[in-house]
Amino acid sequence: MTDIPTEAPERHVLTITVDNEAGILAKIAGLFTARGYNIDSLTVADITDGHDVSRITIVTHGPPAIIDQIRAQLERLVPVHKVVDLTEVGPYVERELALVKVSGTGNSRVEALRVAEIFRAKVVDTTTASFVFELTGAPEKIDSFVSLMKELGLVEVGRTGIVGMIRGALAA
Repeated sequence: MTDIPTEAPERHVLTITVDNEAGILAKIAGLFTARGYNIDSLTVADITDGHDVSRITIVTHGPPAIIDQIRAQLERLVPVHKVVDLTEVGPYVERELALVKVSGTGNSRVEALRVAEIFRAKVVDTTTASFVFELTGAPEKIDSFVSLMKELGLVEVGRTGIVGMIRGALAA
């Protein structure tokens, strides 16, 4: 009996340009489900004035061979215009937005504001007992901010998911 080498799962950021029609998101998610791979992050937004084309960004983990198979199957779907694996095309930028609610008074409130300033988080709502901060950046930055806020009265976190683009003048 020989050991068959398996490829380690890698993080991939896929952008998929699609016709804006009902059911396409379910078809795309189904391709991942059929192979037993989780979608770590999913964002969808209309990208044209006529509301007829959307861009889907999916972050997943899987061996490159499986990601290639999923990409090939995505490209065969009729409403799909283009599939790009940002992870493979070269340098790219990715960002995420988070709303983070923190409650507290006294020193913890002052410390929460100080940490927010360091992270360039914006206060978008405040009461005498809480703040809601808006923060954009790389997922690791948001993870760090949330981790620090746990010690200062974290109440709730809402995250948008990742969007990404190739660096430079070319479009994905």
